[in-house]
Amino acid sequence: MKNNLFENFNLQPFLQEAVKDLGFHEPTEIQKKMIPIILKGQSAIGQSQTGTGKTHAYLLPIIEKVDPSVEQVQAVITAPTRELAQQIYQEIGKLTEKTAITSRVFIGGTDKQRTIDKLKVQPHIVVGTPGRINDLVKEQALFVHTAAMLVVDEADLMLDMGFIEDVDQIAAKMPEKLQILVFSATIPEKLKPFLKKYMENPQYAHVEPQQISARNIEHIIIPRKSREKVNVLYEVLTNLNPYLAIVFTNTKSKADEVADRLLEKGLKVGRIHGDLSPRERKKMMKQIRGLEYQYIVATDLAARGIDIEGISHIINFEIPQDLDFYIHRSGRTARAGNSGIAFTIYEPSDEDALNKLEKIGISFSHRDIRKGEWIELPERNKRKNRQKSENDIDAKAKTMVRKPKKVKPGYKKKMKYKMDQIKKKERRRKSRNSK
Repeated sequence: MKNNLFENFNLQPFLQEAVKDLGFHEPTEIQKKMIPIILKGQSAIGQSQTGTGKTHAYLLPIIEKVDPSVEQVQAVITAPTRELAQQIYQEIGKLTEKTAITSRVFIGGTDKQRTIDKLKVQPHIVVGTPGRINDLVKEQALFVHTAAMLVVDEADLMLDMGFIEDVDQIAAKMPEKLQILVFSATIPEKLKPFLKKYMENPQYAHVEPQQISARNIEHIIIPRKSREKVNVLYEVLTNLNPYLAIVFTNTKSKADEVADRLLEKGLKVGRIHGDLSPRERKKMMKQIRGLEYQYIVATDLAARGIDIEGISHIINFEIPQDLDFYIHRSGRTARAGNSGIAFTIYEPSDEDALNKLEKIGISFSHRDIRKGEWIELPERNKRKNRQKSENDIDAKAKTMVRKPKKVKPGYKKKMKYKMDQIKKKERRRKSRNSK
């Protein structure tokens, strides 16, 4: 076995060199599981969260299998957002720059006719959003019938955004013996008919979310109490002075509302959500990458479909309704071995969601901020535990004090006295053990 575990995949020398140049040493878990399967030509489903290295889990074996001497499309990679498609395309560029392998990215918001004119020579690898790729296939400008490999990245997000039909139409134009690679954080029921239609006995690789969240992410919860939530958020943001913080809301309208309120308070705030036009989104991403903003308010589009470097803090203004998205959101920070902090401003109605997150292994610190000072608070569920403990003591006392067979006047009083004595003794014992 060689020291650099990427070498164990026996990739071509140019790929091994590119991997070293990117600073990768040991493959991530999803890469260890998926790369051998893909190299064998098998269809596969990779279930893993954001930030686990899944892009290179399919790019490395796909590029390994491309034959640059054959001038036709050999692999099609679909992504739900323009930004994600661009990022995948850029990664392909880094891996193939010293080769004759060609790739092209096709996304909406670009000149379609100009794209068609440039397709006189077909690229080896196609990346893009399903709608634009499907358009070019229908126009008979892009020939996908020659491609033996199809990637569906962020498949559950693809489903949410209504793109699975386009992916279906692209797949229908491809060879019958098609190697399909589906990557998704979750496998919703509505995705299963698509998988069943195109994938016969696929291989399956799963990386558990608990392994991802957070060895190096600190999770902090802050009670809203009777304060206005935006005021709590403002105090948190201005106190942190982050390198880059993303504030997550559950809806586009709430994102706009929060961003507008923070602007009124004098903060320079960017925003990312699905209602921005392609031009606005492109401009916003350029400004974010140019470090023009310290604060961004976003919907879950930024948790999954967009990769932004250098995020030091995540703030959940609202806990997501789908708790998987809590993992996606917090996974935006602490990338590539760095550390990060995820804050959540919570209300009494969030108790159930917080309990569920704790059950999957997330450990929260409980803090508050008052006049710019951070204060450690008792455990959120301490009162509940105290109540539960009290109930345990009551139950124990009741089992130890039985009703006499022959009752005399005043027996209830005597029973109560005995139970009180047992309870006092039990409380003292518990108090000593907890010290």
